Amino acid sequence: MSAVSEKKVHITPLQNGTSLDHLKPGTALKILEVLKTGGNRVSVAMNVDSRLMLVKDLIFIEGKEISKEELDKIALIGKGGTLNIIKNAKVVRKEQIHYPEVVHGIMKCINPNCITNKEELETKFHLTSTNPLKAKCYYCEVRMEENEIINSIK
Repeated sequence: MSAVSEKKVHITPLQNGTSLDHLKPGTALKILEVLKTGGNRVSVAMNVDSRLMLVKDLIFIEGKEISKEELDKIALIGKGGTLNIIKNAKVVRKEQIHYPEVVHGIMKCINPNCITNKEELETKFHLTSTNPLKAKCYYCEVRMEENEIINSIK
């Protein structure tokens, strides 16, 4: 029998950009779907070993600092993760990702008769529960479950 050599993958550390760590397994691709990464170099690791979580997803985006609106989108999918802003190869900001109290303009109401689906009006939702995640439309008061919320992010 031959010895199996362990291969390791190395990701070049970010010089300037954003890393998202401690994401729930399986959330990285949905987060990338809602972010605008443009021509930025992006590295994704999914279902990697974690001391805290057993397994986790990670996202590294070179040359991009996440905006408040993008952070709110990420939070709806990856609450509990860690946001790291990196400048000159050093972490200058580190924070746990939390749900916003009110969500403005980043979700679409599932009610086809909602005024936000008929007129040019920014959507607004209040999170009514965080475990499980639930939201209520400010205008038509329709209630949305977690899977509807995640699928409605624009």
